[in-house]
Amino acid sequence: MSVGEVAERFGLATHVLRHWESVGLLKPSRSGDRRRYADADLSRIAVILRSKEAGISLDGIREMFQKPGERDAVLERHKEELTRRIAAAQASLTLIDCALGCEHDDFTQCAHFQAVIAQAGRVRPARS
Repeated sequence: MSVGEVAERFGLATHVLRHWESVGLLKPSRSGDRRRYADADLSRIAVILRSKEAGISLDGIREMFQKPGERDAVLERHKEELTRRIAAAQASLTLIDCALGCEHDDFTQCAHFQAVIAQAGRVRPARS
């Protein structure tokens, strides 16, 4: 596949693929001066995209690709960070659900809402 076909397939700009090549993440074959992407390249692009979605930097992704012995350390580091972000997002979702279910005009003054915030560890509950 050409760089344009691959870019279209993944919804990327062609310069993104060229950049990834310049930083050592991709090594498409060449036909003259044209890049040609094989199935293995497409798999690698999918891994790069998923890794970026998980918050792994391009440097971290390159480290996983170029230093297989470092892969587990990179992934463990990012697993911990992703787990933390998921927990924070889940706590935010709980607050939103609580606010959506509150019938008070000012949900922030609702005792139930304040208890949910306190349970999340952000604020101590008010003393009555």
